[in-house]
Amino acid sequence: MTAPPKQPFRWPVRVYYEDTDAAGIVYYANYLKYLERARTEWLAAMGFALAELELQHAAVFVVHRVEIDYRRPARLGDALTITVAPVEVGRSRVVVLQDVHQEETVLTNARVTLAYVARDTWLPTRMPAPLLSCLENAA
Repeated sequence: MTAPPKQPFRWPVRVYYEDTDAAGIVYYANYLKYLERARTEWLAAMGFALAELELQHAAVFVVHRVEIDYRRPARLGDALTITVAPVEVGRSRVVVLQDVHQEETVLTNARVTLAYVARDTWLPTRMPAPLLSCLENAA
């Protein structure tokens, strides 16, 4: 018997006028903002608010790498869902797959590598055990 597949975290987003370009579609860089917000909410939903992590452990997540494919445009007023699914977890990094959906249609795919670094040196540092354990269980 196999375990059921883990469901990705889902975060709703509405496309506002400020998100669009002159053609009325979401400006490509704004997808990165949507992805960032979803990752922040994903961590908070697991009990790890970024501000608290920084204060308690003097460390932060930074984006090390992003690979993104833009498949279809989103437009003003669209209701989107951003997903987050961890696929690789290490002591000081995590790789997540993220999609932007409009209903069942995938508009954008991304693979984001995050590094966990000490705030004072900007060098990789080990994630706190509870955070690491939670991420490993989610992957």
